Amino acid sequence: MNTHPGLIGKKLGNTQIFESDGNVTRVTVVEVGPCIVIGKRTVEKDGYSALVLGFGEKREKHVNKPTAGQFAKINQKVAKVIREFRLPEEIVAGHEIGAVLKPSEIFEAGQFVDVCGQTRGRGFTGVMKRWNFRGSATATHGTHEYQRHGGAIGTNMTPGRTLPNLKMPGQYGNERVTIQNLKIARVMDEQGVLLIEGAVPGPKGGVVTVRGAVKKKNGGRKSAA
Repeated sequence: MNTHPGLIGKKLGNTQIFESDGNVTRVTVVEVGPCIVIGKRTVEKDGYSALVLGFGEKREKHVNKPTAGQFAKINQKVAKVIREFRLPEEIVAGHEIGAVLKPSEIFEAGQFVDVCGQTRGRGFTGVMKRWNFRGSATATHGTHEYQRHGGAIGTNMTPGRTLPNLKMPGQYGNERVTIQNLKIARVMDEQGVLLIEGAVPGPKGGVVTVRGAVKKKNGGRKSAA
């Protein structure tokens, strides 16, 4: 489980930046601010420690009274997106409910992060697009209308049935995906933006979570959540 600090963000799109040595770096722009601490989970009360963060704003007519009351207590507008980040107890204790987290409090340039988001839905697709099948082995010798098929799915007399988990046509995309070990190119506090090298899952405007990488030594370099 990833227990490094992180923030909720929105994918704005892709661009490129020029480094001091003249090289071009292709980056994804992720808006990660402002994120507000709207709740805590403690070991004594909940059995684990975590921060509950909110991102964006929600229209009042779409909010029920209990949720509106929760945000009224901390004098904040109702968040559009709410996510829970499991963190060590000392990090959770260091933040007050209602505090606004800046990108520079969590991340720094050169740090590696894991970005999680919902991929673009592709609908019902065939085996060539979904599983990268090459198609029919031959287009001759009487074969016709079979170029993009997946081939036989049956077995011999034993076990005499179609085995489970075969790669077949079906729903593709619209699933939660994490891209690991992406490097932060720049942290822009004034704009509330991170520039992350490489691709980030999801379409423009999609909600993502950015956390320190679990497979890199400097993934959780920042000690403040």
